[in-house]
Amino acid sequence: MKITGLTTYRKHIDLKDSHKMRSALGVNHGNEFVVIRLHTDEGIDGLGEATITVRWSGEVPAGCEQVLNEVLQPAVIGLEIGDFDELNCRLDAVCSRNWFAKSAIEMACWDALGKAQEKPVYELLGGAVRPLRFESRFSLGAYTEEHARQRAEELVSWGFRTIKVKVGTVPKEDVARVRAVREVIGFDRDLVIDANCGWDVGTAIDCVQQLEDCRLDLVEQPTPDGDYRGMARFRCETGVKVLADDICFDLAHAKELIDHDACDAISVYPGKNGGISRSVEILDYAQKHGVACSIGSNLEWDIAISAMAHLVVAHPNVKVEEYPGDVLGPTYYSERIVSNPVEIMGPYTTTSNGPGLGVGELLIR
Repeated sequence: MKITGLTTYRKHIDLKDSHKMRSALGVNHGNEFVVIRLHTDEGIDGLGEATITVRWSGEVPAGCEQVLNEVLQPAVIGLEIGDFDELNCRLDAVCSRNWFAKSAIEMACWDALGKAQEKPVYELLGGAVRPLRFESRFSLGAYTEEHARQRAEELVSWGFRTIKVKVGTVPKEDVARVRAVREVIGFDRDLVIDANCGWDVGTAIDCVQQLEDCRLDLVEQPTPDGDYRGMARFRCETGVKVLADDICFDLAHAKELIDHDACDAISVYPGKNGGISRSVEILDYAQKHGVACSIGSNLEWDIAISAMAHLVVAHPNVKVEEYPGDVLGPTYYSERIVSNPVEIMGPYTTTSNGPGLGVGELLIR
């Protein structure tokens, strides 16, 4: 089965009012993403999603669509579905970075391959190593202290046992927000904070030391992008567990993190890494060096969320039991775009056991 071409679609969907996000990266009211339908010579299509936000990866919808149609598509036409090493080589040969655009093609290949073999993607990856239903944490935005308290109360009532609070804005406000959330959720639930590279090293250390009595169970991306030494210093001086995310897009970044002893865990996900197979490379390398991984998020729609869910279920080093991830993206939006959306109930996501990604038909035309 060979690739014969692809069709791209662009769409903007608003976030629900209750789920609009504020972080060190700014305020997010909704997203415009690019979705692809990958065509094959056997008439089996695969779906892929480029979950792009310019503040995160530098990609924009128009540019992503152009790269997909004019640069990446010609490079992969005629390629046998399932040859992921050759696929990645061809994609890299014609285009630097653009991880989310590349991931759309790669996950569409997994979807088509699973449909052809009548197997879910997690079976193609070696089979399930954990239940299809798994638990996520919830990311609470960098809201006012009062709003954060109200939101935390809601999340507790919805059954979330791990709550992540966005920080990296005004340090005094960050500390007050985190303290307010801990007061609401108590100490029976885990509290994570995420600075999205918004703090410098000194500020990160100072804020976390102020919050020592709040028992931070995990600190995500407390220091600036590219500063592996700074993250290692933060980890050493605070003694808290550190999750690397914004600083790690590819295997080279993961190697730098591990060489610097800069983190306790690494956040992976197919969009950020350029595809499922590249996420697996990071997962395997981290596992070999005794570093756990979790699953991150860019507030994906159902196609990319399904790819993430299959990866969680299939790889033993996605340690969501210890480090719950963010596999809730579609529930943030006012609209779903596939006929068989991923089942998400409160903190629990259930991976489809249907063929391929298992999301059914695309509802965008």
